[in-house]
Amino acid sequence: MLLALAMLQATTLGATNYAADQPIAAPMRKPVFADEFSGSTVDDLKWHFDISRNREGWPNHELEYYGPDNARVANGALDIVARKQRPQKLDTGGQSYTSARMVSRQAFGYGFYQIRAQLPCGRGMWPAIWLLPNKGSWPAMGEIDIMEMVGWDRNVIHATLHSAKYNHVSKTQRGAQIKVPTACSAWHDYQLDWGPDEILIGVDGRAYMRVVNDEPGDPAAWPFIKPFQLILNLAVGGDWGGVKGVDDAAMPQRMRVDYVRYWKQ
Repeated sequence: MLLALAMLQATTLGATNYAADQPIAAPMRKPVFADEFSGSTVDDLKWHFDISRNREGWPNHELEYYGPDNARVANGALDIVARKQRPQKLDTGGQSYTSARMVSRQAFGYGFYQIRAQLPCGRGMWPAIWLLPNKGSWPAMGEIDIMEMVGWDRNVIHATLHSAKYNHVSKTQRGAQIKVPTACSAWHDYQLDWGPDEILIGVDGRAYMRVVNDEPGDPAAWPFIKPFQLILNLAVGGDWGGVKGVDDAAMPQRMRVDYVRYWKQ
């Protein structure tokens, strides 16, 4: 079912805009990887948790401490929950908030990705569905952001690619954005079609970003030639998510995931 999605013409965080408007669809065959979250716990054969390792928390000046206790599977869905913590809780590295960051144990490559999710819209929330390789230094290693949203700009969904030549530090990252009016109240399919010559990112069967590999052989422009791992996380605050502060009264907040599916090209 296609929704009437309003295209936004503004650039994404200073990036060159690669807006598109074309069909995007999952293959009809069975995916090679899927997690339907139909059990009662996170499948540790499919996922591991990134754990915050010190009082500084995570990069981007985020405010959360990541741990496994903030992810649960129930009623056919995964919930990643961000919570406000009592100051005396020292087991959270001194951070004021806790959340979870899950990483696929399997690394994926070219193919079609579909993640059905419902997003949190509290101010200060920064949910993300994205991919990174398991080795390398950022941004040369590459990054594919299938979905990012910040709660202070609710229902505006961002797709972005980062590389050594094109990244947000130099304000040259390649991306686009779209308004999904029910991102926080309904399930939507966040989709990536990744091939050697182009990357498409869309929502509910419609691609709104297209980036072509127009500098073949240059890893600084196109490092997207090796396997990447899929990441699901809910950050709190940070350089982008925390621009307008955090609404503690809105806690706890949840990013819900109905399923994750991947079809190899």
